Order: sequence, then structure tokens, then C-alpha cells
Amino acid sequence: MAQNLLRDGLVAFVKGACPTCVMIAPVMAAAAQARGDFQVVTQDDPNFPAGVANVVDDRALDQSWLNNIEATPTLIRYAAGREVERVMGWDRAGWQRLTGIDSLGADLPALKPG
Repeated sequence: MAQNLLRDGLVAFVKGACPTCVMIAPVMAAAAQARGDFQVVTQDDPNFPAGVANVVDDRALDQSWLNNIEATPTLIRYAAGREVERVMGWDRAGWQRLTGIDSLGADLPALKPG
């Protein structure tokens, strides 16, 4: 059985084949630069997204399965080893709330499903 590799902080589950994930790639890079606890789990391309240093290769989908990911993108905040809050798809207000970055994605649509 796979072990959950994720740590406390923010974790975005994405894949390069997801148009919404591609749209928010700059948002993820900005969040990673602003926060030391931002991690990305990518389901299909370990080089996606560019500009994010902490990327987990999840082509086997073990981490996605362990964390009950139904759609990409999904942003989850973990604290003390437990999920605290989750936002599915691109929801600018939700991503801003979880990251604490008020200007995050200001140039993008307010909502876009994954």
C-alpha cells in the first residue's frame, strides 16, 4: 500500500492535460514563490507546472487515490497531518482564501471547473 507523501501546507493536485490546470499554471508558480509550504502533485507530467520546485510525480495516481481526488485542479490545505479545507476546480476566491494571497489569479475568470 502506498504511503501518503504529502506534508502540512497547501497541495495542488493537477495534470498537464487539464485545460484549467494549464490556465492556472502561473497562479501555482506565484503561490509557490510566495509560500514555502506550497506543493504540487502532478498526475501526468512530472515537469508540470513550470516554476514550481516542489512537485510530486503521481503518474501511478497513488497520492491522488489516497487523498480522494475526483477532479483536477484540486487545492487542499493540510494541518497536523489532516485535511482542513479543499477547493475543487479553479475558484479564485477559494484559492485566494487558502493561499492568503488576495491578488492571486486576478486576471483569470472567477470560476472554471476542472
